[in-house]
Amino acid sequence: HHRLRSSPTRYTFRFPSSPLPHLPCPAAPATANPPMDATDRRLRAVSAHLQPQATAARRTSDSLAPNPTAGEYAHVLGYSAVLPEKLQTGKWNVYRSAHSPITLIDRFSDYPDIGTLHDNFVNAVETFRDCRYLGTRVHSDGTIGDYKWMTYGEAGTSRAAIGSGLICHGIPKGARVGLYFINRPEWTIVDNACSAYSYVSVPLYDTLGPDAVQFIVNHASVEAIFCVPETLRTLLSFITQMPCVRLIVVVGGVDENMPSSPAAAGMEIITYSMLHRQGHMSPQPFRPPKPEDVATICYTSGTTGTPKGAVLSHANFIANVAGQDLGVKFYPSDVYISYLPLAHIYERTNQIWLVHRGAAVGFYQGDNLKLMDDLNTLKPTVFASVPRLYNKIYAAITNAVKESGGLKERLFHAAYNAKRQAIINGRNPSPVWDKLVFNKIKARLGGRVRVMSSGASPLSPDVMEFLRICFGGDILEGYGMTETSCVITLMDVGDISIGHVGSPNPACEVKLVDVPEMNYTSEDQPYPRGEICARGPIIFQGYYKDEVQTREVIDEDSWLHTGDIGLWLPGGRLKIIDRKKNIFKLAQGEYIAPEKIENVYAKCKFIAQCFVYGDSFNSCLVAVVAVEPEVLKSWAALEGIQYEDLRQLCSDPRARAAVLADMDSIGKEAQLRGFEFVKAVTLVAEPFTLENGLLTPTFKVKRPQAKAYFAKEITTMYAQLLDAESARPKL
Repeated sequence: HHRLRSSPTRYTFRFPSSPLPHLPCPAAPATANPPMDATDRRLRAVSAHLQPQATAARRTSDSLAPNPTAGEYAHVLGYSAVLPEKLQTGKWNVYRSAHSPITLIDRFSDYPDIGTLHDNFVNAVETFRDCRYLGTRVHSDGTIGDYKWMTYGEAGTSRAAIGSGLICHGIPKGARVGLYFINRPEWTIVDNACSAYSYVSVPLYDTLGPDAVQFIVNHASVEAIFCVPETLRTLLSFITQMPCVRLIVVVGGVDENMPSSPAAAGMEIITYSMLHRQGHMSPQPFRPPKPEDVATICYTSGTTGTPKGAVLSHANFIANVAGQDLGVKFYPSDVYISYLPLAHIYERTNQIWLVHRGAAVGFYQGDNLKLMDDLNTLKPTVFASVPRLYNKIYAAITNAVKESGGLKERLFHAAYNAKRQAIINGRNPSPVWDKLVFNKIKARLGGRVRVMSSGASPLSPDVMEFLRICFGGDILEGYGMTETSCVITLMDVGDISIGHVGSPNPACEVKLVDVPEMNYTSEDQPYPRGEICARGPIIFQGYYKDEVQTREVIDEDSWLHTGDIGLWLPGGRLKIIDRKKNIFKLAQGEYIAPEKIENVYAKCKFIAQCFVYGDSFNSCLVAVVAVEPEVLKSWAALEGIQYEDLRQLCSDPRARAAVLADMDSIGKEAQLRGFEFVKAVTLVAEPFTLENGLLTPTFKVKRPQAKAYFAKEITTMYAQLLDAESARPKL
């Protein structure tokens, strides 16, 4: 689709008289492309990779053109089209992607027959049969070496064997199948087997802990679980409390080491290789799912209560990926590194998308501390991550630049400023800066990355700009959630502005709903503000066995209420500004969004993690900071401060003062309001982790748990602030 830029031109469309939100969103007719055999598909894939089709040839009937005579039912704001919610009475408050303003996308435009994950993988196997697909550095003997690859054709054979093996063991169609291990090729093969034979995959977070795993297995009535030897021991410790489990398959297990007697009546434990052999010897025909069938139940951790199972259909996934595919292009030559948890929707959707375009997926060796070594070996072209890691990369590079000093530091800043100005002015930066400075930085991620994405939480605009300048290529931030099959909005390729999460996925529409108790309304100036709501074929089917919570998030008009607060920037770009749930009021009546403030303070060099706290009994904020050990130790060495261990250093008043001063400086740069500044800080040596119960598996702070965990420190900080206030001379 052609690029749409902001301009005063109003584009118009004529719609039927029925309210727009209730328009059906049919797939493109199957006759749009004549049937092709595998050879034709491969030829087209290669041709598209070598020479992209002409823009004019890709335009569809949805392309926009000025029409001064048609009834004005929509107009384009650059990257989004704005439409009325109801044609006769509604406000102009519904935003759709300018790529497809009339019809919400639910199928791939060039492959309209692909309606399920099984269809998607079958197409990939036939089109890219001999291309690299799944790679791993971990060899069968446990040693680490170069990447070894399985082709799409080989993976297709393995998925058929695994699915056939499950049938041989009596696992019925529609049964739930658990996956209880971290990213590796077998995870993807099992997931593809579930799609081919109409099983429902249920990811079990390796970091959720045994209580949550037991809850999910029983809640979803999981009948078969794929695990590894480490998680097998965990499962066996409470297997008698999971009577629904009939089969446990151990990935990486040795036949001779399997328990000789069943751990529970009617339950069997075998190795993955044994199941593979059994299925290979007794192949079964595919049992293809329908688009509306359930593909997965993805349990979201949440910050309180038990996990909720988001039910997602095959059609949900295909729509989300097909929508994104209109704007961002991947090719068979692309290489992707898989290290973000496959149990999370972000990584899962990325891989579905990359499979559609025949990319290669290399898995990390399973140790986050060795990720940089994996990147250097794999040399990916596509890199997806989260702000937590990008912030670490930003801090590591900026600290290295400061420590280099002298000529090197001046050269970096000269290169950075020159490249920044060129990008702002729409010019191509001089390649000399990459040769002198930035190629060394790019090498940290392997040196070939052309697309980087960020999701899960807000990325600081400064860090976003830094990544674009240092790494080049397309750096795209998106916004979404499990309940929307991943992406709701995504930055458009070529959009150089920062501080937002882009325009709507062409597979959904977005509106903002007034939140009067927080003073957010659609009438706000200069930009409309409100709770972000989404609707379309990407919206989940509901929470498994929980109609009450489903009705809390999906209203009678099928809008999903996200709980996030956003505003519309010029050009139809969405900016996340607040969270509806995690807000509290200070004693003087000011509302506080702690996550926004924590994201500001994340740029502080001393801070690894931060928990900002306040309540209606106090007029200011306090914070608990898990420190970056090496940064704090380096500061202490420069100051000549002696200490026995990190805990003692964290307790030193001089360290607290230095950290608070740096936080104040960062807060001023970010233009925090006076009451948003933290007035006291406690430093802790122990990081917030899943093990100590302070983080969700998506690395968000569990606020109620953190409040209880640090109750003593919070009380002490407020007492000290009160004493300091009392000691001040009164007028």
